[in-house]
Amino acid sequence: MNRLFPAPLLSVSLFGLWLLLNLSVSPGNLLLGAALGILAPLLMAPLRPQHAHVRRPLAIARLIGRVGIDVITSNLLVARGVLRAGKQPPRSAFVHIPLSLRDPHGLAALSMITTVVPGTVWSELALDRSVLLLHVFELDDEAAFIQHFKDTYERPLMEIFQ
Repeated sequence: MNRLFPAPLLSVSLFGLWLLLNLSVSPGNLLLGAALGILAPLLMAPLRPQHAHVRRPLAIARLIGRVGIDVITSNLLVARGVLRAGKQPPRSAFVHIPLSLRDPHGLAALSMITTVVPGTVWSELALDRSVLLLHVFELDDEAAFIQHFKDTYERPLMEIFQ
């Protein structure tokens, strides 16, 4: 059964979406929706990433809480930086952060975290995944920022995925 439906939820979703977009349950649309729901996951199965193995589920809750706090505080800091930009321009910079995290799922989560937290932009990841180039909107102390980034985000992701 798994060979025919490698992603059953995706198959059902595609089928339902096809019918919803066409606003019709005619036999032709039912047949095309079923074909789409069966063939698309089969053809895309080789592109699906390997399954993630979560080592410490409680660390996920702590990380989500920490990211939530950082989103709020970063919003306030960026707003303050924008409001005072006329008097004092922000000290933005690119920062090279050495990474110990190598798991692709952990790196994907890290990229999403940096996207969500205002004031940081994921700019580049080295081909060997050893260094991350991050743009920071307001940077006072580069060494302290790197240490904070590694302790707050990278270390928990390593606990979760490695």
